[in-house]
Amino acid sequence: MTAMDSSRRTGRRYDRESKNNAVALAQSGRTVTDVARDLGVSKGSPGHWARGSRNGQPLREPGTLGVESPGQRELRRLRQVVGYVGRQRDILKKALGIFSAEMPPHASR
Repeated sequence: MTAMDSSRRTGRRYDRESKNNAVALAQSGRTVTDVARDLGVSKGSPGHWARGSRNGQPLREPGTLGVESPGQRELRRLRQVVGYVGRQRDILKKALGIFSAEMPPHASR
């Protein structure tokens, strides 16, 4: 089992800085849905973090992240970015296929 498989099974973990950034975006007037979509998190996460922040609860960092070295944290972040970019690429490939199918074939000159 790879690290990616285990993260899918146990859910994603976010460090305190990521949570603070999401809360700040939500408090700046953006909708929780927009924040979640832009950050690639579930819709419930930013809302949960923002409600806790409004109620004076400090944002906690999961224990598994607290023991990560800076290198491990950076590697995890980069893997998340690669996953996001891969999903964006897949969307563009599907769109290209749809538009290519709609285009008439080029006439030979």
